[in-house]
Amino acid sequence: MGRVLIIGAGGVATVAAHKVAQNSDVFTDIMIASRTKSKCDAIVKAIGNPNIKTAKVDADNVPELVALFREFQPDLVMNLALPYQDLTIMDACLEYGCSYLDTANYEPKDEAHFEYSWQWAYRERFEKAGLTAILGCGFDPGVTSIYTAYAAKHHFKEIHYLDIVDCNAGDHHKAFATNFNPEINIREITQKGLYWENGKWVETEPLEIHKDLTYPNIGPRDSYLLHHEEIESLVINYPTIKRARFWMTFGQQYLKHLEVIQNIGMSRIDEIEYDAPLADDPTKTVKVKIVPLQFLKAVLPNPQDLGENYEGETSIGCRIRGIGNDGKEHTYYVYNNCSHRAAYEETGMQGVSYTTGVPACIGARMFMLGLWKKPGVHNVEEFDPDPFMEELNKQGLPWHEIHDGDLEL
Repeated sequence: MGRVLIIGAGGVATVAAHKVAQNSDVFTDIMIASRTKSKCDAIVKAIGNPNIKTAKVDADNVPELVALFREFQPDLVMNLALPYQDLTIMDACLEYGCSYLDTANYEPKDEAHFEYSWQWAYRERFEKAGLTAILGCGFDPGVTSIYTAYAAKHHFKEIHYLDIVDCNAGDHHKAFATNFNPEINIREITQKGLYWENGKWVETEPLEIHKDLTYPNIGPRDSYLLHHEEIESLVINYPTIKRARFWMTFGQQYLKHLEVIQNIGMSRIDEIEYDAPLADDPTKTVKVKIVPLQFLKAVLPNPQDLGENYEGETSIGCRIRGIGNDGKEHTYYVYNNCSHRAAYEETGMQGVSYTTGVPACIGARMFMLGLWKKPGVHNVEEFDPDPFMEELNKQGLPWHEIHDGDLEL
């Protein structure tokens, strides 16, 4: 049992806070902190537990984070803010002396690029401090890595081919909206694709490779090969993997809007300068700098507001081929389908936030129970998958298996 501090007040943090509050057998004290305290207060009101504390904090400011940690004295900090803030929060955890968990790896603000190297560089510092850092404990990364670990533990002597497949077959009835932070989402999708094959990385043009894949209870959907961070650690921890890829579905309307956004320069992440009219004298202007993608984020629908009218479901899983424990080749498909409506009715958030927030809570539960606690910086597949897989079925993300089916890949 222990004290947990959640940093962030978006959709994922909202779901995680709901689930943490439901797990009062292991979380004795809870605090939610973000740049805007009123958002944290709104989450507490929605949960209906006045014992949850809230605070204002700038997650880019290490001294401010450390001061908050000293006041609340958490055993674990759940970083559910933005990936830009991973390193400052890790620095603050080291300075104060508490463990750390996140759902997405670090990326710098000024470059559309993400990889684990920045966080892996903290390994020795966390080891020496006797602290645990759990990286990538959402769904993908997160559950998909745990699915892989479970398959390796129970079904395969050698995993040879891994395809992580992510389908959102929901309809939010908006012309264009992203299911999580628009800035992070668009940066991720517009990058070049990357996959692992025969001991090296293969780069593709953005959304260049795609094919129809059939998803349980959904049917065929056009699926696009993307670069995704969990593959980076999985091919290290499972060196028998010959090829690892990540696929995500997109509708044609979404892709057309994305194409227009790119063509008109609204996906740019560099600063531009423009002449803004003065409020008190519109005939005069002042030079103002903005980042186009950040401006676009401000005018797009807030992902937290999509849940009420969201229909359909997500389907995310791992399709694996390799040598089974009997020495023969086998295929294995393990997946979860999550209803947007059910997620909204429980937490007020849509399914994409739910599938990330629930695993974050389970990972924190694993830490508090001492099941996932070892000094250093670790990706989730480095821990025992069994207790986590058991909790998925209890906490709202039940999983299903297909043995020796057609993987289509």
